[in-house]
Amino acid sequence: MLNLDAETLCETLIAQMRPDVTPDTALVGIHTGGVWLARRLHDALGLTQPLGSIDISFYRDDFKAKGLHGGLKRSDLPFTVDGARVIIVDDVLYTGRTTRAALNELFDFGRPQRVDLAVLVDRGERELPVSPRWCAHQLDRPLPAGQRLQLECEDSGKLNLRLIDA
Repeated sequence: MLNLDAETLCETLIAQMRPDVTPDTALVGIHTGGVWLARRLHDALGLTQPLGSIDISFYRDDFKAKGLHGGLKRSDLPFTVDGARVIIVDDVLYTGRTTRAALNELFDFGRPQRVDLAVLVDRGERELPVSPRWCAHQLDRPLPAGQRLQLECEDSGKLNLRLIDA
């Protein structure tokens, strides 16, 4: 049974990132779990750039096959992307396709100086050459077929990870 404490993992990620960020580092969370996580990181790291968010729905490589899912969110990058040091934040890294889509959308807004990736959990099983600079936990074996990790955020802001059937 997989038992991951999202709050502890969040604190681990903050500690990993703290030496490498400056107040003008820009965080961009991928909707939805990545935005919740980015909000927590942004506050804990004392960043001055406004928090950004990306909905990668139109940038997915399976868009034509699957179409749009419900609950589209607005992408919002309230800072100048050109020349910025940007950290893309996601809750769970799996195949790398979500990260690729986020990079494509980010570059539509400008050309950052540098882009890094921070994730709460790395599932492994990559299909694209994507690797996080910061990762709070890496699974030591693949999840069973048909299961995935889902980050949830309570009204209080507390983060929880659940293993669910996909």
